[in-house]
Amino acid sequence: MALLNICTYPDQILRVKASPVRVFDRSLCKLVEDMAETMYNAPGIGLAANQVGEPQQVLVIDLQKPDYEHGLIVLINPQVVAAGGEITYEEGCLSVPEFFAVVKRFDQITVRGVDEHQNPVEIQASGLLAIALQHEMDHLNGKLFIDHIGSISKDIFIRKWKKKQREAKP
Repeated sequence: MALLNICTYPDQILRVKASPVRVFDRSLCKLVEDMAETMYNAPGIGLAANQVGEPQQVLVIDLQKPDYEHGLIVLINPQVVAAGGEITYEEGCLSVPEFFAVVKRFDQITVRGVDEHQNPVEIQASGLLAIALQHEMDHLNGKLFIDHIGSISKDIFIRKWKKKQREAKP
């Protein structure tokens, strides 16, 4: 396994719509393993392949809660098949470091896809898992959580990002 480089805003790979996975082979399994290791090391609770420079429809999620029924979730070619309710939650992102904002999402969703061995996966989720699934699936569609925030919050984000860029220059 290997740690992968996490692409950060404004890297254009984060805006690329990921392609469906068509070939299920050892390289896909290695990508999944490396993504999981990278997510745990970051640390984070989710990671999409776009975030590590691979525009393929692959995501990993682990809420890392001892009482949680799922451990590592691997979803390939995921699709939301049902959604309802509404929840707001303060989100952050490994690709948008040091910025958090309240985002409105569906509270309950059902997602279907397959794992790295082409086994069918169906997840009925609510709360934090529903949020994480939607967040990572947004990545696969070239969207970031900052695309869901209001104009004032987005302006604050842009100002903070520009300030950080200025401070980083020698």
